[in-house]
Amino acid sequence: MNQLRHVAFRRAPVFGNELRHVFGQFLAGDIAAPVAGAVQDWAPCVDIREEANRFLILADIPGVALDSIEIQMDKNVLSIKGERKAYSSETEGKYARVERVAGAFKRSFTLPESADAEGITASGANGVLEIAIPKKAESAPRRITINAAG
Repeated sequence: MNQLRHVAFRRAPVFGNELRHVFGQFLAGDIAAPVAGAVQDWAPCVDIREEANRFLILADIPGVALDSIEIQMDKNVLSIKGERKAYSSETEGKYARVERVAGAFKRSFTLPESADAEGITASGANGVLEIAIPKKAESAPRRITINAAG
């Protein structure tokens, strides 16, 4: 008796989207035309590191002007907003391939109670935004004495 085993393979969603995107552009006739319904939003990738005296957020923001980035802290939520402008040059012809995504982005991070919102600093170089969030000084437990009434 032959037994058939059913093996389920999970399709990688990224591959499927990219494949639909490529075929959509090819079948549309204009290789530089965006596919209807294609996602054009983006968000910078971040690394968050906790050090002894601070938290550090490193965000990849190539092509984004530092003066166009807005960083806000509200109720222990740190928000980073900005926009990467699309490169357009009509004098140099059509694009054969467009992979770099442009547009507005917003990332938000809930910080722990130990974060000092007043001491946050930000700097950027080589397409990386660095946000340093110092930690508050830890308060030591305090013993409270009981006074005798009377």
